[in-house]
Amino acid sequence: MNRYCISVVILLWLVACKESDKKGSIKDDPLPPASRKDSAIRKTPNDAQEILAKKQVPVLCYHHIRNFKAGESKRMNGYVVTPQAFAAQMKILKDSGYTSVLPQQLYNHLVYNDPLPEKPVMITYDDTREEHFTIGAAEMKKHGFKGVFFIMTISINRPNYMKAEQLKQLADEGHAVESHTWDHHQVPKYVGEDWDKQLLTSKEKIEKITGRPAHYFAYPFGLWSKEGIPEIKKRDYKMAFILSTKRDSTEPLYTVRRMIVPGDWTAEGMLKAMKRTF
Repeated sequence: MNRYCISVVILLWLVACKESDKKGSIKDDPLPPASRKDSAIRKTPNDAQEILAKKQVPVLCYHHIRNFKAGESKRMNGYVVTPQAFAAQMKILKDSGYTSVLPQQLYNHLVYNDPLPEKPVMITYDDTREEHFTIGAAEMKKHGFKGVFFIMTISINRPNYMKAEQLKQLADEGHAVESHTWDHHQVPKYVGEDWDKQLLTSKEKIEKITGRPAHYFAYPFGLWSKEGIPEIKKRDYKMAFILSTKRDSTEPLYTVRRMIVPGDWTAEGMLKAMKRTF
């Protein structure tokens, strides 16, 4: 075979390899270029005590972003943030020098010591509400922020909840779309087939919609159990988020703390509470 023929064969082989790469059904998690590192060259993962010794990254949790309804219970004040208040909170984060981070960045930092921005913050949303897309994502975009949308998959395409194409758009735009169970059933109550129904079914549906892996999980109501963590691990979740209770000393990756932002906080109050909490 002459040199020309050999060159043609090599060229065809390289093209075929590239085309094969394009056909993968699940894309990598969205990450800034600086965070894409070859795991093969990383050192041994940190143990629980090394993870606990790291400064906690502020993680905010939002439920409703809308105006209050007439006659609405005061209990909802802890879950409803008005669009105006939310906009002010995003602005003060930006003005204060914060940079949004995603779960994979936090995981790589905790486990492998990957660097984070000087002032990181994670902005998360629970329950699949459509206003998370129409208001939350739109407001974050003004400041260059990316968010984490924890989805209970039973609600997808229902009235007032996000549609599958909206979830796909969020993922395509670099946000993280992750699991919040199938129907918001409390983790400590799971028995038998509940584990697959709540954790695996939701995970697979999200991955089918977004074309990206769903490796991160938020406990409904922040309620978790020590016995449940091995089940969560079995279903290929790297990290799980509670609310403001204490982290587990042996499983800090599966008890990452978040702070619910209530509706009666000003932007300045939210910032002070965030600094005090984390």
